[in-house]
Amino acid sequence: MKGKRTDMGDAQCGIARSLQAVGDWWSLLIVREAFKGRRRFSEFQKSLGLAKNILSVRLRKLVEEGIFTVEPDPDSALSHLYVLTPKGYELSVVLVALWQWGEEHCFAPGELDYAVVDSLNAQPLQKLQLAARDGRTLGPRQFRIEARDRSFQDR
Repeated sequence: MKGKRTDMGDAQCGIARSLQAVGDWWSLLIVREAFKGRRRFSEFQKSLGLAKNILSVRLRKLVEEGIFTVEPDPDSALSHLYVLTPKGYELSVVLVALWQWGEEHCFAPGELDYAVVDSLNAQPLQKLQLAARDGRTLGPRQFRIEARDRSFQDR
């Protein structure tokens, strides 16, 4: 028996609220497909092999969250296009971070047939890194999550 998903919409955590908006792994794969140029329901369905009812629910949620907008399809009066919004495009950093992590930890050397590349010169992207405001590169043990001092926001 599946339990009801907990609502994280009021959580005081950027990760929890992000997951509330994005929802689940299918949603991120839908966004990935949009970065590949897919915009029609049928294109998402064919590329992902996702059941139409599940895809419909996920797309509706992504539209409600402002990640996609729905626009008329100039090629068909009976369908529409799902277009990434600026908020949706900003998920590119999340997708690249997940890709790079997966590339490093989920594949044997030489197993992965695809790469994320710069569209200008087709070269692989530099590995994403965390940086302090002063430009220092931060490792995984060089940051923490703590209560925000409200005066800190103005810095």
